Amino acid sequence: MGIEEIQKNSNNKDIILQAVKESGKNLELASEELQDDKEIVMEALKQDGEALEFASTRLKGDKEVLQLAIQTAPWTICYASEQLAGDKDIMLECCKHYGQALYYASEELRDDREVVKAAVENKGIIIKYASKRLIDDKELAEIAVKQNKQAYHFISNKLKQDEDIKKLME
Repeated sequence: MGIEEIQKNSNNKDIILQAVKESGKNLELASEELQDDKEIVMEALKQDGEALEFASTRLKGDKEVLQLAIQTAPWTICYASEQLAGDKDIMLECCKHYGQALYYASEELRDDREVVKAAVENKGIIIKYASKRLIDDKELAEIAVKQNKQAYHFISNKLKQDEDIKKLME
């Protein structure tokens, strides 16, 4: 199905449904009304998690929609609503596969040891987005520095003096 045909029928649910099944990113060509249709958005996300970019703001705040998107495109956590950025289940799962998700987490979750640990195990340097309390956590600092020596620059000054951490930098 061509772009022109999709654009001409941007408000036709049957045509848009077929279009997003062919390519999830065809959601971009759908009318605003159909970008807010959960059935269409879910079909687009089954085909391509990156299609979340084109979903309505309301659906970006839908937990089921976001979970489907981050299964194949975890970076789409950046589109999460403020409420979902504070959802521990979603953030924890996302951080396990995409440490950078911690950047989009709520302040509360940046201070959640389990979420931060999952993130730094995946991408050590991401410790820079952890709370002040957790950049002073020795175990997390060790995990981060072992994973990426650049993480050393983001741990607490106290831990930079720790002999065990210094050994990891040799």
